[in-house]
Amino acid sequence: MLPKNPLKKYHILIIIMLLSVSIAGCVTDNSISEIPSDGPDINLSSSESLLNNSSIVSEINLINESTTQKPPHYEKNGICNYVVDGDTLDVNGIGRIRLVGVNTPERGEPGYQEAKNFVKDRCLGKTVYLDIDDKKNHDRYGRVLAVVYVGNANINAELLKKGYAKIMYIPPSEFNPYSWT
Repeated sequence: MLPKNPLKKYHILIIIMLLSVSIAGCVTDNSISEIPSDGPDINLSSSESLLNNSSIVSEINLINESTTQKPPHYEKNGICNYVVDGDTLDVNGIGRIRLVGVNTPERGEPGYQEAKNFVKDRCLGKTVYLDIDDKKNHDRYGRVLAVVYVGNANINAELLKKGYAKIMYIPPSEFNPYSWT
């Protein structure tokens, strides 16, 4: 049975590819010299050149970063299945999440689409880790207040640093968004 997470499928594909390259590297030129070839000549013992291909290595590094890194502290995690806007998203099994400490433009305001697209690019379809605000877990609309991480990246802080959001500090909160800039 194949995993439901598309990143895991891709990760498995990369592992199979690396195993194939490793096995090919164990085959010597003498052991394949008797095999007729109808196609182009391929030196199977040159697996090092495949592994040194920077695009393959970059892809493997991106997969490893997105699938293995976790933030230092989080209470819950799940797959982001919908992005409402730049500071609100839905997570499977948890519900609607409001990114604490930040405020992005509302629909119809300048910067709305850019902020939403940024969060979609970073979160949608990926495992997000939630550091839920211990001093105030939910806002008045019932949304979970949290810092959202993808890998080790604090999405709340990235929104501020890239200019997609402004600080919105509403005490009580365990988080100080002024420290993120």
